[in-house]
Amino acid sequence: MGIRRKSRELALQSLYQAEMNGGEIMAQLALLCDNFHSVKEAVPYATTLLTGIQNNYSDIDKIISQYAKNWRPNRMSVIDRNLLRIGVFEVFFAEDVPSSVAINEAIEVAKRFSTDDSASFINGILDAVSDGEKKRHV
Repeated sequence: MGIRRKSRELALQSLYQAEMNGGEIMAQLALLCDNFHSVKEAVPYATTLLTGIQNNYSDIDKIISQYAKNWRPNRMSVIDRNLLRIGVFEVFFAEDVPSSVAINEAIEVAKRFSTDDSASFINGILDAVSDGEKKRHV
């Protein structure tokens, strides 16, 4: 498993913890790093993801709402919603991550942390987001 995958998992855990505890996202990352074994090389990209998500939170949730037909983000599972936030951030805002990589990574992390149906759910939404992003640049 690569460092960026570990970074995405660490970001997911931080987002999850922030939602469940009501804490600040970056404080949750620090708490995770202080109390659990985490790969130090994964922290910088996890920080990039979390900072980017935090800075674009409302835009990211609007994008998710736009492409998740009949699914409001607050009705999704916490894990799926936060995986989508990571995926949308990478598709729309991370210029060094190809959309196909962002989607594949979100699917693989979903297989590890979420339900059996989550991978296809996340794939469908992120595919639509990616197609929308491509059309936006044409």
